[in-house]
Amino acid sequence: MTFKPAIWYPIAVVLSVINLVGAGFAAGQAEPGHATIHAALALAFGLWAQRLRQRPGGSELPAGLEALEALEAEVSKLRQELSETQERLDFAERVLAQGPEGRRVGPQREGPK
Repeated sequence: MTFKPAIWYPIAVVLSVINLVGAGFAAGQAEPGHATIHAALALAFGLWAQRLRQRPGGSELPAGLEALEALEAEVSKLRQELSETQERLDFAERVLAQGPEGRRVGPQREGPK
């Protein structure tokens, strides 16, 4: 029989929660030794659950690195787009600063006589 972390993860979480509740009840009954044991068991089962959760995907590091690289690429793209937008804004400000006379592109046409 093989060890299946997918089955044991929820069991470890439930055991951790049960012991945490047990620690609360033991503390309420003024039994510090009993409460300490339950708190230690809750911590142990919680750490075990965390370890089981990291195991199924193998190492969490490559997935995290891929996500980080994707974010870096997106930020780089956004910086480029922002730079282009700032250049367009600077151009529009220069055109507007020239006034109505400077905005003419072609020769001035005279209206109908």
